Amino acid sequence: MIQHMADQVEHIYLALGYTDFRRQITGLTAMVALQFKMDPYSGNTLFLFCNKRHTAIKALRWDGNGFLLATKSLANDMKFQWPKTKGELRDINARQLQWLLEGLQIDQKKAHPQTVDTTGVAF
Repeated sequence: MIQHMADQVEHIYLALGYTDFRRQITGLTAMVALQFKMDPYSGNTLFLFCNKRHTAIKALRWDGNGFLLATKSLANDMKFQWPKTKGELRDINARQLQWLLEGLQIDQKKAHPQTVDTTGVAF
């Protein structure tokens, strides 16, 4: 579901550190606007938040007339490789999001570089 929420977005932002997961749409949009000075109503942006134990992610996106909020919670003592830097946003690409959701770090130093063809499509 979170991967589908990232379709056709220009930016995917990680809220680094951890987020209090008692926050719902109102609290997360306020955090985006006040703490990060970003526009939560930008339909071409996906915001991602992680809990303190790194076992769950929330994804927030404006869809034109309301917000979508999805949560992915891992089972069996699995954890997301979430960057620990606190209080910042980090812009990642779709490939890095896929790595994150697969349990990998978003900075894969040995990954082959992504190639873009003449139409701007990555392959």
